[in-house]
Amino acid sequence: MINLLIISRTLERASKLSSELAKSGLACAVVPDLESAVEKLGERAMDLVLLYGMGSGSEIGRLSQTIRQRWCLPIIVLLPRDAIPALDSIPSIDDFVVAPGDPIEVSLRVKRILRNATALEEHEVIQSGDLVIDTAKCEVSVGGSVVPLTFKEYELLRLLASHKGRVLTRQVLLSKLWGDQYYGGDRTVDVHIRRLRSKIEDQQNTFIVTVRNVGYKFKPAG
Repeated sequence: MINLLIISRTLERASKLSSELAKSGLACAVVPDLESAVEKLGERAMDLVLLYGMGSGSEIGRLSQTIRQRWCLPIIVLLPRDAIPALDSIPSIDDFVVAPGDPIEVSLRVKRILRNATALEEHEVIQSGDLVIDTAKCEVSVGGSVVPLTFKEYELLRLLASHKGRVLTRQVLLSKLWGDQYYGGDRTVDVHIRRLRSKIEDQQNTFIVTVRNVGYKFKPAG
């Protein structure tokens, strides 16, 4: 049985969708906000989160990042067609469905994401020397000790490590992690890289290499 958590301001519509999804083998719980979601996730293990009618792109971004950081669950957003462009700047969203949402389509997308996650299970650990990135747990450890990272630090490291040896420019990193509409500038990337290095590197370990005037790359072990 797949356990799906639906977070929605439109509880009546979400409950109706929940009833339809139950016919496809999805056990759904519907809550109105993040506070209720935290309580529900403390009571019951969930496989995936569906955000339904949650308002602006910035709100969806904040909510999805919180969910990803705390529980590392896949996320699907159900939203109006004219709101779709906003998702381009939200890297923590796995998929979307155009509202009001066909229950059959929602069910298929949920099952596809979970099936792909299972198929990729053997590739969920990225390792380089003493550094281990467990993408299933959203957890990073160095020398066997877990390193507490912020969501952005974790996403930055995971992105670089997924492209070992390849230089990623500051603009690419900024676009992928903060979105094309972010106006903080390249300095934002440099600050996060510095903080990340202070947590995972020491005199014996160097994992991130600066390519002068270009960007950064992840240094493979050996």
